[in-house]
Amino acid sequence: MPVPDPSTPHTLIRDDRVHRSVYTDPAIFALEMQRIFGRAWVYVGHDSQVPQPGDWITTRIGDQPVLMVRRNDGDIAVLHNRCPHKGAQLATAPCGHAERFLRCGYHGWTFGFDGSAGAIPLRDGYDAAALAADPDALRVKPLARVAAYRGFVFASRATDGPPLEDFLGGVRTSLDNFCDRAPTGRVTVAGGIQRVIQRNNWKVFFENLHDTMHPMTTHESSGLAARRLHRAMPEGTPKPFELRIVDGNIEPYPFWAALALKGFDHGHGWMEAIFNPPTDPTSLAHQAALEAVHGPDRTRAILSLNLHNTIVWPSGSPHTAFQQFRVIRPLAVDRTLIEIQTFRLEGAPDAVFERALRYTNVVNSPSSSVMADDLEMYARVQRGLQSDGGDWVSLARGAGRDTVFDGGVASTGNSEMPMRNQFAAWARWMQA
Repeated sequence: MPVPDPSTPHTLIRDDRVHRSVYTDPAIFALEMQRIFGRAWVYVGHDSQVPQPGDWITTRIGDQPVLMVRRNDGDIAVLHNRCPHKGAQLATAPCGHAERFLRCGYHGWTFGFDGSAGAIPLRDGYDAAALAADPDALRVKPLARVAAYRGFVFASRATDGPPLEDFLGGVRTSLDNFCDRAPTGRVTVAGGIQRVIQRNNWKVFFENLHDTMHPMTTHESSGLAARRLHRAMPEGTPKPFELRIVDGNIEPYPFWAALALKGFDHGHGWMEAIFNPPTDPTSLAHQAALEAVHGPDRTRAILSLNLHNTIVWPSGSPHTAFQQFRVIRPLAVDRTLIEIQTFRLEGAPDAVFERALRYTNVVNSPSSSVMADDLEMYARVQRGLQSDGGDWVSLARGAGRDTVFDGGVASTGNSEMPMRNQFAAWARWMQA
């Protein structure tokens, strides 16, 4: 087959398959940085990470390094992390605080927390230059649009496009439930941020989130080890939380087929929870804290909505029940940074946050045995796709059986509908 032309990416997508070059071609990756991460709303961070004026974090939107800064008026700015003078990055640490202004460490130019120009050493030396004729050339360039939903801050490099709430569509439900589980309705990033570099294309991670046919194979060794460990405990010992969430991955195929999958516009989606609502002391204390504020009926509605691995495409995956957000940062066609943010539910018992940290460490941290399973398979996929063993990747499972609804597509748990939905969005974004 001829080498595909990255300028016509829609030709690489079929109803039930995609060309392998969408995962391996650096030219396609570069186009994604322009047309997807340069247009879509992308999650930057949570407003609790910059609580005071002058607080900042560094991160990326696609291939662009950016700063999220709390301004003096309380609003949040997202700025390109680049001094307009010589182009040096203004900050390199993950986070920090500036008392009065941002200052470039190269020549001492300063800027307000909104990016506006401040003091410039020997400023009169620039009066006759083109720099003086363009005031915007003196400021740190802000991103075109910034908006927040329930404290989750998104930015877009495009000047036009749908408002954030319209873009999020059906997955607003997941972000609402994420926050509603806090008695105060407010969540904060806490416990530090873990980071994992994966040796795979960023889309492989997203596809795996709702691939319900992989756990019983990929996670067989870790799941069986968890079950053996529980059997070795004294008879009648309740299964510890850590073991329950690991061996839940190796439920049989009918279990996964019975779950509901939803795919929404723009590539988003969610899966029904794979864990039943628990009745352990921590969960009951959490329930009591919610009932004290909302009453039993509203509390029941909040806790019964248990959505697993929600996809906010192309940003990452919030998990409502265990208060984490896995943020995706593409680095190269075969390298992806995943940031794992864990949240505290304000007003909830401390044990709820401690359980969230345990979930992060057991399932998604760099030291997790479960994550190690996935990372190995991601790397195998990336290496295998570079071979000449075939040009196409199948997405055919369950094709033709999806149910269309207003704003999205539904399927049973054993369908590859989520992957097809993501690539339908990919093809739309990638059009010139």
